[in-house]
Amino acid sequence: MRVLFVSWEYPPVVVGGLGRHVHHLATAMAAAGHDVTVLTRRPSGTDAVTHPTTDTVVDGVRILAVAEDPPEFDFAQDMMTWTLAMGHAFVRAGVRVLAGMDANGSGGQWIPDVVHAHDWLVAHPAIALAELFDVPLVSTIHATEAGRHSGWVSGRINRQVHSVEWWLVSESDALITCSASMRDEVHRLFGYEAADISVIHNGIDIRTWPFAERSHPGGPPELLFAGRLEYEKGVQDLLAALPRIRRSHPGTTLTVAGEGTQRDWLMEQARKHRVTRSVNFVGAVDHDQLVTLMHRCDAIVLPSRYEPFGIVALEAAATGAPLIVSTAGGLGEAVQEPDTGLSFAPADVAGLATAVRATLSDPGAAAQRARRARARLTAEFSWAEVAERTASVHLAAKRRVRHPVGRPDIPVRPLPERDPGQP
Repeated sequence: MRVLFVSWEYPPVVVGGLGRHVHHLATAMAAAGHDVTVLTRRPSGTDAVTHPTTDTVVDGVRILAVAEDPPEFDFAQDMMTWTLAMGHAFVRAGVRVLAGMDANGSGGQWIPDVVHAHDWLVAHPAIALAELFDVPLVSTIHATEAGRHSGWVSGRINRQVHSVEWWLVSESDALITCSASMRDEVHRLFGYEAADISVIHNGIDIRTWPFAERSHPGGPPELLFAGRLEYEKGVQDLLAALPRIRRSHPGTTLTVAGEGTQRDWLMEQARKHRVTRSVNFVGAVDHDQLVTLMHRCDAIVLPSRYEPFGIVALEAAATGAPLIVSTAGGLGEAVQEPDTGLSFAPADVAGLATAVRATLSDPGAAAQRARRARARLTAEFSWAEVAERTASVHLAAKRRVRHPVGRPDIPVRPLPERDPGQP
């Protein structure tokens, strides 16, 4: 099958977990014999005039990387305009490079059997190219704007994003979510029949995340958080719990790996809870550095308040790091308490502290849970399995009939006063 993936991030442009997901899925599908092309963007600042599009093949996947058009639009300052410009560049590349069309609309080189979109930022080009090629549109919804804001989309930009998400969902012939909780969220927000949404968990290549048994030299415990520094990731709850943890386990430290818009606010929260000297914000780290941190820590804590899946939990499990996670979204499905980790309710600081204390107090039991967590990865989360299930959705989409587009239901309410760090 010829598959066209449309994604706003793909290595070397990686913003979060989405880019890594698309990369692993594309290469796994190519390895299974499918003809895969990824339409994505080039790094910011690329000259769109002299090098508008690069056309390369990496790991069996054809990658069409498009320069931002025009490059002076800034995502942080004008997100919707930047997204529209990116979408225009994607459509132009799809028409010129893939379809090979001339001014009269004739020609043709590579026509996909299915277009597969990843999240709302590529709704415009994915829908346009699916219509151009007259092929099914499959979309993976990795997260929703309403979910990131506790079910509400009250701001102007929030409503715009929600509307584009609804448009993409409504135009799709099949939908995929990475967890059952995300399936229910998409059904609730957009009215798409839950029975027609396929749940396909993220995968992991455990060969790139080497396992190591925990060593316990007897020094102070070290906790790790790895992820984006955004309000929904719940790092503020971990900082609030740290004083309680240190009372029962003196000297406990926390390493925070990652960047995000809430970094300064989180550092202020550390000062507020008087744990500044016990918390090390190390910023973004590369793969090898992250593996080293996972091998060194006594446990990784993922306290998300909203989490469609939480692929970091799989990566940590592969390395043997004991898991302590909230039950938000997909994290509650990725970690099975008490067999493969300990969990707590989102935003429950006391529950978080209890789970961490239990893990640190019994390192032997934590190590056993870590071993069971890694064993589960090989059985349920291989990329070959994810690729096979995704291909079956592509085939089924060819038999579906597009449904009519209505109007989105936008859940709006006045925003109450909240923490300055909450988006």
